[in-house]
Amino acid sequence: MDAQLLAFVAVAAGMVALPGADFTVVVRNALASRRSGVAAAAGVAGGLLVHTALAVAGLAAVLVTMPALFRTVQLLGGAYVLYLGLTALHAVRRRGAAGTTGHEDTGAGAPTGVARPLRQGFLTNVLNPKAPVLFLSLLPQFVPDGQPPLPRTLLLAAVVVLLALVWFPAVALLVDRLGRWLRRPRTARAIEGGSGAALTALGLALVTAPLLH
Repeated sequence: MDAQLLAFVAVAAGMVALPGADFTVVVRNALASRRSGVAAAAGVAGGLLVHTALAVAGLAAVLVTMPALFRTVQLLGGAYVLYLGLTALHAVRRRGAAGTTGHEDTGAGAPTGVARPLRQGFLTNVLNPKAPVLFLSLLPQFVPDGQPPLPRTLLLAAVVVLLALVWFPAVALLVDRLGRWLRRPRTARAIEGGSGAALTALGLALVTAPLLH
């Protein structure tokens, strides 16, 4: 049994499952429909695939050696997350201004295409500049001495993407399973408001961090 591989699976599972922007985007889309939630989950996995591919290729090192590029990507990522947060808060405010009743149509569960949630999941993940740096520093730690690094890092990258393909669709399906309760007008507004506030705070932190250095 490969003890290092098992240790990496445990570490990677914790990283993937850690609540953050990816988790929030998947939940928000899953409230709209199961298909939207799964599409957002697939987008997140696609973003992770890009990050792990960059780490395997060594290209992520550019972000470390070029601080200006790192900060530019960080600003873009923060701005996008901030946009998603403000959009969610605006939607909550608009529904509140329109008035609510127990039979209000919140829009949750309405038929939606997959392109938008897929794009949201992908961009939310791929525009996180800390992810490639994290993978670049993490993957080499689990390459045993004497083993060729490329096959091993490819395996580790595949593990991360596979975990994301299991975890985030599972989150989307769970949200959909609880949909009758979660899509109640007050509950849906509370979740969307909370997720919007979380994304806005995270986006502000990402945008202001480069300016403070």
